[in-house]
Amino acid sequence: MIPISLKRSPSVWLMTIIAVLFGLITIKSGGTVLFVDGEFRQQVGNYVPFVVWFNFIAGFAYVIAGVGIWKRKRWAVLLAALIALVTLVVFSIFTVYIFDGGLYEQRTLIAMSGRSLLWIFIGYFAYKAVQTEQKQFETIR
Repeated sequence: MIPISLKRSPSVWLMTIIAVLFGLITIKSGGTVLFVDGEFRQQVGNYVPFVVWFNFIAGFAYVIAGVGIWKRKRWAVLLAALIALVTLVVFSIFTVYIFDGGLYEQRTLIAMSGRSLLWIFIGYFAYKAVQTEQKQFETIR
């Protein structure tokens, strides 16, 4: 029989996979725009450098948060909440940039909306997963 502390629910698996894969994809796409001159950068169009830099750096935090969620660590809850908060701040700055007439791509607006919602959800999920494990651990003691 596997101890409760080693079991992982399908939702923990899913959130871990989403966070880590999303992080790796974000690092690759952001890094390509930032560091590789060529066709991909031209295809991106009117990218906003501060948004791309934020997303690139945040990609590493996504991977770390995914690992923390897998291990059901309390710090993963804080990291996921911090990612959600900082994403909303950058999204707000991006919105001001748009209203000031800055050039941007519509897909950036959609992507930042999706990132914000995703990390709010992951933050909430991580909180519930860690809270549930703590209750289970206290029950078996």
